[in-house]
Amino acid sequence: MSYQLTIEPLGQTVDVAEGQTILDACLRAGVWLPHACGHGLCGTCKVQTSGGELEHGEASPFALMDFERDEGKCLACCATVQSDITIEADIDPDPDAQCLPLMDYRARVARIDTLTPTIKGVFLEIEGGDTLPYQPGQYVNLWLAGEAAPRAFSIASAPSSNEIELNIRLVPGGKVTSYVHEQLAVGDNVMLSGPQGRFFVRKSDPRPLLFIAGGSGLSSPRSMVLDLLESGDTRQIRLIQGARTLDELYYRAEFEQLSARHPNFEYLPVLSSEPAASGWTGERGYVHELAARRFGQDFRGWRAYLCGPPPMIEASISALMQGRLFEKDIFTEKFLSAADAGQGARSPLFRAL
Repeated sequence: MSYQLTIEPLGQTVDVAEGQTILDACLRAGVWLPHACGHGLCGTCKVQTSGGELEHGEASPFALMDFERDEGKCLACCATVQSDITIEADIDPDPDAQCLPLMDYRARVARIDTLTPTIKGVFLEIEGGDTLPYQPGQYVNLWLAGEAAPRAFSIASAPSSNEIELNIRLVPGGKVTSYVHEQLAVGDNVMLSGPQGRFFVRKSDPRPLLFIAGGSGLSSPRSMVLDLLESGDTRQIRLIQGARTLDELYYRAEFEQLSARHPNFEYLPVLSSEPAASGWTGERGYVHELAARRFGQDFRGWRAYLCGPPPMIEASISALMQGRLFEKDIFTEKFLSAADAGQGARSPLFRAL
């Protein structure tokens, strides 16, 4: 049995199967709704409903208060409908957003590379020679280690590749990342769903692009930069990559080669904890400090894409805004572990996409 879900202000109608959440139905129909945690805890996916009945599911009473339920609001990530219904969502149309439906895939582990002492590059081939359409910057949900809930990993490869590359950092005590680093093997089969996320380059805007990445947060910017350069984009592109030590600075040689081949691309690595006697002659400090130095604390006329751990994102946002770059020109993707996500930490300055 299925019901009709009408989405305003789009005026679009999608089918919702019995027991299927509103969010899942929309994403699988190629309609993006704002969301974050996916478990009824953060309130990002809150929508107004009218003209129908629904079940709220496991919505947190803190994310969805009693008076909001009485007013007809629900959390799309855990609400299921029991009749035809209309929702009103906070959807900002974006001409650069591709309406790609969320789909499920089976994939085979084609190879596993050790990128750093703590990051593995996992390369997946979609079963049956199928492809997973996505915009550079988006992520997939991956089911591993017999876990009932998936883990989200950004795609590090360009859409032109016949493999899906995921850069997976070992989280101390993390069950899934420990499994990847210690047990996952070439030839293993995995399940994934995608594409997910609202992190992508606004290609219709001709302004120059600044990418700031930390740790395995390099995944999305790498996909974006590779795609831009492959497509012949001629605008100025800068990538600032931060790591603690030289052995954690991965894909350095690749970016240096790209910089040599493409005059419009500049690669700026920086290390925060490299021993003074190591022989490293490059930049030292943090990504936001290097950005401020290189730009003279003036970021006007640029668009910035930030990807990495929350402290890096917070510091970079602060530096960019102090350098007169407005919030509307800053796009972020925070890399959260399961523990981080449970804390629900959010920037007081900026709402991440």
